[in-house]
Amino acid sequence: MESNDEHSLMIEENESKSTLIDPKRHRFPCCIVWSPLPVISWFFPCIGHIGICREDGVILDFAGPNFVCVDNFTFGAPTRYIQLTRDQCCTFLDSSSHFLQEESIQTGERGEEVATWDDALRKSTQEYQHQSYNILTCNCHSFVANCLNRLKFRAGDWNVVSLAVLIFIKGKFVNKTAVVKTLLPFVVVFTLGLLIGGEAFLTYLALFIFVLVGWFIIGSYCFRKLIYV
Repeated sequence: MESNDEHSLMIEENESKSTLIDPKRHRFPCCIVWSPLPVISWFFPCIGHIGICREDGVILDFAGPNFVCVDNFTFGAPTRYIQLTRDQCCTFLDSSSHFLQEESIQTGERGEEVATWDDALRKSTQEYQHQSYNILTCNCHSFVANCLNRLKFRAGDWNVVSLAVLIFIKGKFVNKTAVVKTLLPFVVVFTLGLLIGGEAFLTYLALFIFVLVGWFIIGSYCFRKLIYV
Protein backbone atom coordinates (compact mmCIF):
# COMPACT_ATOMS: atom_id res chain seq x y z
CA MET A 1 0.00 0.00 0.00
CA GLU A 2 2.79 2.37 0.95
CA SER A 3 4.69 1.57 -2.25
CA ASN A 4 1.63 2.45 -4.32
CA ASP A 5 1.27 5.75 -2.47
CA GLU A 6 4.96 6.51 -3.00
CA HIS A 7 4.65 5.62 -6.69
CA SER A 8 1.67 7.95 -7.15
CA LEU A 9 3.52 10.73 -5.37
CA MET A 10 6.51 10.26 -7.67
CA ILE A 11 4.27 10.46 -10.73
CA GLU A 12 2.62 13.65 -9.46
CA GLU A 13 6.05 15.15 -8.71
CA ASN A 14 7.35 14.32 -12.19
CA GLU A 15 4.23 15.78 -13.80
CA SER A 16 4.58 19.00 -11.80
CA LYS A 17 8.22 19.30 -12.81
CA SER A 18 7.33 18.76 -16.48
CA THR A 19 5.01 21.78 -16.40
CA LEU A 20 7.61 24.15 -14.94
CA ILE A 21 8.63 27.04 -17.18
CA ASP A 22 12.37 27.60 -17.60
CA PRO A 23 13.06 30.76 -19.66
CA LYS A 24 16.84 30.30 -19.44
CA ARG A 25 16.59 26.99 -21.31
CA HIS A 26 13.72 28.27 -23.49
CA ARG A 27 11.37 25.63 -22.08
CA PHE A 28 7.68 26.53 -21.94
CA PRO A 29 5.61 23.34 -21.51
CA CYS A 30 2.17 23.51 -23.16
CA CYS A 31 2.56 27.22 -23.84
CA ILE A 32 1.99 29.67 -26.65
CA VAL A 33 5.07 31.89 -26.95
CA TRP A 34 5.59 35.22 -28.69
CA SER A 35 8.47 37.47 -29.69
CA PRO A 36 8.59 40.81 -31.54
CA LEU A 37 9.33 40.95 -35.25
CA PRO A 38 12.11 43.18 -36.58
CA VAL A 39 10.81 46.48 -38.04
CA ILE A 40 7.09 45.55 -38.08
CA SER A 41 6.81 45.33 -34.28
CA TRP A 42 8.69 48.63 -34.00
CA PHE A 43 5.68 50.34 -35.56
CA PHE A 44 2.93 48.08 -34.21
CA PRO A 45 4.00 46.08 -31.11
CA CYS A 46 0.81 44.00 -31.11
CA ILE A 47 2.15 42.04 -34.08
CA GLY A 48 4.93 39.51 -33.60
CA HIS A 49 6.14 35.97 -34.20
CA ILE A 50 4.34 33.16 -32.41
CA GLY A 51 4.97 29.51 -31.64
CA ILE A 52 3.55 26.67 -29.58
CA CYS A 53 5.39 24.31 -27.25
CA ARG A 54 5.35 20.58 -26.72
CA GLU A 55 4.75 18.99 -23.34
CA ASP A 56 8.50 18.96 -22.69
CA GLY A 57 8.66 22.72 -23.36
CA VAL A 58 10.35 22.59 -26.77
CA ILE A 59 9.14 25.40 -29.07
CA LEU A 60 7.68 24.73 -32.53
CA ASP A 61 7.14 27.59 -34.96
CA PHE A 62 6.28 27.87 -38.63
CA ALA A 63 9.32 29.74 -39.89
CA GLY A 64 9.26 29.49 -43.68
CA PRO A 65 8.03 27.54 -46.70
CA ASN A 66 7.61 23.85 -45.81
CA PHE A 67 9.58 24.39 -42.61
CA VAL A 68 8.55 24.13 -38.95
CA CYS A 69 11.43 25.12 -36.69
CA VAL A 70 12.05 22.90 -33.63
CA ASP A 71 13.76 24.20 -30.47
CA ASN A 72 15.17 27.29 -32.20
CA PHE A 73 12.63 30.11 -32.04
CA THR A 74 13.13 32.05 -35.24
CA PHE A 75 13.32 35.60 -33.88
CA GLY A 76 15.15 35.00 -30.63
CA ALA A 77 14.01 34.15 -27.12
CA PRO A 78 10.28 34.50 -26.37
CA THR A 79 9.26 37.66 -24.57
CA ARG A 80 5.65 36.70 -23.79
CA TYR A 81 3.86 33.43 -23.13
CA ILE A 82 0.57 31.85 -22.14
CA GLN A 83 0.53 28.47 -20.45
CA LEU A 84 -2.52 26.49 -21.47
CA THR A 85 -4.26 23.93 -19.27
CA ARG A 86 -5.16 20.44 -20.43
CA ASP A 87 -8.61 20.87 -18.92
CA GLN A 88 -9.40 23.45 -21.62
CA CYS A 89 -8.56 21.02 -24.43
CA CYS A 90 -11.18 18.38 -25.17
CA THR A 91 -9.60 16.53 -28.10
CA PHE A 92 -6.66 14.74 -26.55
CA LEU A 93 -6.27 12.22 -23.76
CA ASP A 94 -3.84 12.81 -20.91
CA SER A 95 -0.43 11.64 -22.09
CA SER A 96 0.24 10.17 -18.61
CA SER A 97 -2.34 7.46 -19.29
CA HIS A 98 -0.76 4.21 -20.42
CA PHE A 99 -3.99 2.40 -21.17
CA LEU A 100 -5.50 4.05 -24.25
CA GLN A 101 -8.67 2.39 -25.39
CA GLU A 102 -9.22 2.46 -29.13
CA GLU A 103 -12.80 3.56 -28.83
CA SER A 104 -11.88 6.44 -26.49
CA ILE A 105 -9.34 8.12 -28.79
CA GLN A 106 -10.94 11.26 -30.12
CA THR A 107 -10.42 12.88 -33.49
CA GLY A 108 -8.85 16.22 -34.27
CA GLU A 109 -10.22 19.09 -36.30
CA ARG A 110 -9.26 17.46 -39.63
CA GLY A 111 -10.43 13.97 -38.74
CA GLU A 112 -7.17 12.30 -37.69
CA GLU A 113 -6.82 10.53 -34.37
CA VAL A 114 -5.30 12.68 -31.62
CA ALA A 115 -4.26 10.92 -28.43
CA THR A 116 -2.00 13.47 -26.70
CA TRP A 117 -0.99 17.11 -26.75
CA ASP A 118 2.21 16.29 -28.63
CA ASP A 119 0.29 14.13 -31.10
CA ALA A 120 -1.84 17.13 -32.10
CA LEU A 121 1.26 19.29 -32.55
CA ARG A 122 2.97 16.56 -34.56
CA LYS A 123 0.06 16.32 -37.00
CA SER A 124 -0.02 20.10 -37.47
CA THR A 125 3.75 20.06 -38.01
CA GLN A 126 3.39 17.38 -40.69
CA GLU A 127 0.71 19.44 -42.42
CA TYR A 128 2.70 22.67 -42.39
CA GLN A 129 5.83 20.97 -43.65
CA HIS A 130 3.93 20.90 -46.95
CA GLN A 131 2.65 24.48 -46.82
CA SER A 132 4.12 27.54 -48.48
CA TYR A 133 4.75 30.51 -46.19
CA ASN A 134 3.15 33.90 -46.77
CA ILE A 135 3.04 36.53 -44.04
CA LEU A 136 -0.42 37.64 -45.21
CA THR A 137 -2.13 34.32 -45.92
CA CYS A 138 -0.27 31.46 -44.19
CA ASN A 139 2.04 32.43 -41.36
CA CYS A 140 3.16 31.46 -37.86
CA HIS A 141 -0.24 32.41 -36.42
CA SER A 142 -1.92 30.05 -38.88
CA PHE A 143 0.21 27.17 -37.61
CA VAL A 144 -0.54 27.79 -33.93
CA ALA A 145 -4.25 28.30 -34.63
CA ASN A 146 -4.22 24.97 -36.49
CA CYS A 147 -2.70 23.30 -33.41
CA LEU A 148 -5.30 24.84 -31.09
CA ASN A 149 -8.11 23.68 -33.37
CA ARG A 150 -6.77 20.12 -33.31
CA LEU A 151 -6.63 20.31 -29.53
CA LYS A 152 -10.06 21.96 -29.52
CA PHE A 153 -8.71 24.46 -27.02
CA ARG A 154 -11.77 26.25 -25.67
CA ALA A 155 -13.87 24.39 -28.26
CA GLY A 156 -11.62 25.35 -31.19
CA ASP A 157 -12.48 27.62 -34.16
CA TRP A 158 -9.29 29.66 -33.73
CA ASN A 159 -7.92 31.97 -36.40
CA VAL A 160 -5.02 34.43 -36.68
CA VAL A 161 -7.06 37.33 -35.27
CA SER A 162 -8.47 35.55 -32.21
CA LEU A 163 -5.01 34.14 -31.49
CA ALA A 164 -3.37 37.58 -31.72
CA VAL A 165 -6.00 39.01 -29.36
CA LEU A 166 -5.43 36.13 -26.91
CA ILE A 167 -1.67 36.64 -26.69
CA PHE A 168 -2.06 40.43 -26.47
CA ILE A 169 -4.58 40.29 -23.61
CA LYS A 170 -3.49 37.19 -21.70
CA GLY A 171 0.21 36.99 -22.54
CA LYS A 172 2.65 37.34 -19.64
CA PHE A 173 6.08 38.88 -20.06
CA VAL A 174 8.91 36.46 -19.36
CA ASN A 175 10.86 39.06 -17.34
CA LYS A 176 11.66 42.78 -17.20
CA THR A 177 14.19 42.47 -20.00
CA ALA A 178 11.44 41.05 -22.21
CA VAL A 179 9.30 44.13 -21.54
CA VAL A 180 12.14 46.39 -22.67
CA LYS A 181 12.87 44.26 -25.74
CA THR A 182 9.20 44.40 -26.75
CA LEU A 183 8.30 48.02 -26.06
CA LEU A 184 11.51 50.07 -26.26
CA PRO A 185 11.90 49.94 -30.09
CA PHE A 186 8.28 51.09 -30.50
CA VAL A 187 8.73 53.96 -28.04
CA VAL A 188 11.92 55.09 -29.81
CA VAL A 189 10.43 54.86 -33.32
CA PHE A 190 7.18 56.52 -32.26
CA THR A 191 9.00 59.38 -30.53
CA LEU A 192 11.34 59.96 -33.49
CA GLY A 193 8.41 59.74 -35.88
CA LEU A 194 6.51 62.42 -33.99
CA LEU A 195 9.54 64.70 -33.78
CA ILE A 196 10.46 64.34 -37.45
CA GLY A 197 7.16 63.67 -39.20
CA GLY A 198 4.55 65.04 -36.84
CA GLU A 199 0.96 64.57 -38.03
CA ALA A 200 2.08 62.99 -41.28
CA PHE A 201 3.80 60.20 -39.36
CA LEU A 202 0.67 59.57 -37.29
CA THR A 203 -1.45 59.51 -40.45
CA TYR A 204 0.73 56.96 -42.23
CA LEU A 205 1.08 54.85 -39.08
CA ALA A 206 -2.69 54.78 -38.58
CA LEU A 207 -3.17 53.87 -42.25
CA PHE A 208 -0.62 51.06 -41.99
CA ILE A 209 -2.30 49.62 -38.90
CA PHE A 210 -5.78 49.99 -40.40
CA VAL A 211 -4.86 48.17 -43.62
CA LEU A 212 -2.94 45.41 -41.84
CA VAL A 213 -5.57 44.72 -39.19
CA GLY A 214 -8.37 45.09 -41.74
CA TRP A 215 -6.78 42.50 -44.02
CA PHE A 216 -6.58 39.86 -41.29
CA ILE A 217 -10.10 40.57 -40.01
CA ILE A 218 -11.60 40.31 -43.50
CA GLY A 219 -9.52 37.24 -44.32
CA SER A 220 -10.46 35.52 -41.05
CA TYR A 221 -14.17 36.32 -40.77
CA CYS A 222 -15.48 37.42 -44.18
CA PHE A 223 -13.50 35.22 -46.58
CA ARG A 224 -12.47 32.35 -44.33
CA LYS A 225 -10.47 30.53 -47.01
CA LEU A 226 -8.33 33.59 -47.71
CA ILE A 227 -6.08 33.00 -44.69
CA TYR A 228 -5.03 29.39 -44.20
CA VAL A 229 -5.47 27.75 -40.81
